Amino acid sequence: MTATDILLFGKDADYYRDHLAPEFPGLRLHLAKSNADIAGQAAESQVLVAMAPSVSAATVKALPRLRWVQAMTTGVDNLLIMPELPRDVAITRVRGIHGPQMSELAMLDMMLLARNFPAVLRNQEGHRWERWPQKLLVGRTAVILGVGSISEELAPRCKAFGMRVIGISGRSAPPPGFDAMMPRARLHEAAALADFLVLLVPYTPETHNIIDAGLLSAMRPGSFLVNLARGNVVDEEALAAALRAGTIAGAALDVFAQEPLPAGSPLWDVPNLIITPHIGGMSDTYAEQALPTLRQNLADFVRGGEAALKDRVERAGAA
Repeated sequence: MTATDILLFGKDADYYRDHLAPEFPGLRLHLAKSNADIAGQAAESQVLVAMAPSVSAATVKALPRLRWVQAMTTGVDNLLIMPELPRDVAITRVRGIHGPQMSELAMLDMMLLARNFPAVLRNQEGHRWERWPQKLLVGRTAVILGVGSISEELAPRCKAFGMRVIGISGRSAPPPGFDAMMPRARLHEAAALADFLVLLVPYTPETHNIIDAGLLSAMRPGSFLVNLARGNVVDEEALAAALRAGTIAGAALDVFAQEPLPAGSPLWDVPNLIITPHIGGMSDTYAEQALPTLRQNLADFVRGGEAALKDRVERAGAA
């Protein structure tokens, strides 16, 4: 395959171009930072490389010859439901690179919650000198719902802090870093053991609102919830009620049922809740982390077209 036009879209386009151009002389690489930049030969591109949330209906309409979208993210929800994206356009995603940044955010959230660090920052703003016993991670139990590549990086980090780690998964043998495994059918039992319940489970119909009022009531009053998975795995109203009632001690959410979280959402004012704007998968070296996946998929595409692509996401009703 020669003279295929590839559109590198977004802030990392120059980085990808500089690294890919010497390896793929038969590809024409075009750069665009916004939809307004898609013109001329770039509009003839058959391949779009972009962060999935940045791809809009206008982006797709500007690319009438599009055959493949390489999403430089794991989540591609907006692409799967975009009516303007033809059903025969292949969609691939990046997987397996987010372990370092997501496990570090999970550790940060656990430490912030344990030490009530939001109160420390409020006291600094108010010029107040107030101290309280600092809860440690050592000796605490982290229960991780969803055992995959990210949790397998998180578990050893927890162990380095002297924590006990239980995984909730269909696996029987614990992977490295885990002390024990329990099936999802015993989630309520596991929640009762948790000082920290960390959510890394994929969103499916089976996991919709899996963290509900009943599950939260099974947790201990001094325990914490950390959600880095998907917003819809948590019943947000039930969580807000549990935090206000003191059913659990605190929570950290990086994902929400509606994103961006509206300014008028009641979650902003829930006590003992840390909110971060879906930054778990981000890093200052993200393009470097994602480049090997892009490089391999481009090589496969050159050799065998769409049929050779890895990490392809199928849409319901797709041809």
